[in-house]
Amino acid sequence: MQRETTNNTNVNEAFGKRLLRQKFSNPFVLIFLVLAALFVSVVVYKLGIIGAGAIMALIAGVPILVGIVAYPKFGITVLIVASFFINYISEFLPAQVPIGTLLDAITYLLILGFFIKQKSENDWSYFKNPISIVIILWLIYNLLEVANPSAASVLAWIYTVRTVGFIMLMYFVFVYHIRTVGFIKYLFKLWLVLDVIAAISAFQQEKFGFLSFEKKWLYSDPQRVSLLFINGHMRKSGIFSDPVTFSYNMVIGALLCIALIMSNIDIRKKIILGCMAIFFLTVMLYSGTRAAYVLLPASLLILAVLNFNRKVLIGTLVAGLMLAFLIVMPTSNPAIKRFQSAFSPSKDASYNVRAENQRKIKPYILSHPIGGGLGSVGVWGRRFAPNSMLAKFPPDSGYVRVAVEMGWIGLLLFCTLFFVVLKNGINFFFLIKNPRLKNYCMAMVLVIFAFNIGNFPQQAIVQYPSNIIFYLSIAIIVACMRLDLEQQKAMVTGSNPNTTALTELN
Repeated sequence: MQRETTNNTNVNEAFGKRLLRQKFSNPFVLIFLVLAALFVSVVVYKLGIIGAGAIMALIAGVPILVGIVAYPKFGITVLIVASFFINYISEFLPAQVPIGTLLDAITYLLILGFFIKQKSENDWSYFKNPISIVIILWLIYNLLEVANPSAASVLAWIYTVRTVGFIMLMYFVFVYHIRTVGFIKYLFKLWLVLDVIAAISAFQQEKFGFLSFEKKWLYSDPQRVSLLFINGHMRKSGIFSDPVTFSYNMVIGALLCIALIMSNIDIRKKIILGCMAIFFLTVMLYSGTRAAYVLLPASLLILAVLNFNRKVLIGTLVAGLMLAFLIVMPTSNPAIKRFQSAFSPSKDASYNVRAENQRKIKPYILSHPIGGGLGSVGVWGRRFAPNSMLAKFPPDSGYVRVAVEMGWIGLLLFCTLFFVVLKNGINFFFLIKNPRLKNYCMAMVLVIFAFNIGNFPQQAIVQYPSNIIFYLSIAIIVACMRLDLEQQKAMVTGSNPNTTALTELN
């Protein structure tokens, strides 16, 4: 047997060498390699690191692009990972590198793969639910904003709709491709691993200082430093674009861990999840984002209502007493002081400034039912319509931004979206029979509720990866209900399920 293996190996090696000799003896192959080497040399010489990066992206990118379209689960993984690291990578790349278009390309490829798959399957039953209907209405409203007569710039709409409008389509991609509980578990693991990396990054920034490229990026903009340096402490954001996005994702990661701890898993996994939740909440304090401090207790109240029993009631009371003590106790720690100030907003100068700005903009909102146009405030407003009134307005709140850009009609529709998602998510939680899917649904309801609360003091779902996570959470809620219905139907009829989803549920 050993001799046969050795002989086969020798034959294969000889065949490989002969094949290489034949290929490289072909003059066309040699000419192509020489031309390719010259092309690469010229591009790198002319464009430097940008040219080298473009060539590497071309070599590695083509197989990845094909994989995103042909293998949706791989594409979804790439999208989620890229959404977490896109802003961090941009810190050490030249400003002229269009790194933001990467996520646009992944999004469009996933949408293309979705329609290719639907052409053969032609099954739209996945989307026959109230959540899908209200998301379609919200998407249509965003697209119609291009014709808003009050808009100062169409270009602002084009740049904004990429991360606000087209990202909604990911909901349909997620719902369509989440067909097994195994894939949901995989997404949760990926989500938590990426959150751990983000938390470690913030821990490193707080305890050991910023890396050289992080420091260079931070101090390259004096305005950025002035916003992040508060009371002698630099706010941390880990791998994310800003402290708000970082802190919100840490709270949401902690809520996911807490929800999963309540599922039927072994004690070792519960300990790991508990340690992760504590780590997330600890590094969240480094962000200095007071709005994030309120999200956890508010979401835990919903958790207590959904799982009302003696143990949960006792745990809620204990947690409430600990929180109350933390709020009122005297301390000299600046992080804890900032935490305490989150529960006394009327005494906070920045909160009062925001309240005054909202009071001043209220007449404009009431007199413009469809708003001033998507992208009229914030970065794109200052870039494409710097002299307009809205470009100078600091929206702060996600709801205020919607009201200003899309009017009170848009705000009503946006609030309807949150209401329909939470209402159906809570209904699904009580309707789902399978304990694991029930737990997953509850976890996503907590995430959506946290986004809902967090969107009032800050803009919670406009930055990566929060916008991706938001629609992924909604899609998982819908998928959990669908998978449970499939299991119940299979149990009643006694038929074998067509997918592997049901065999993985128990």
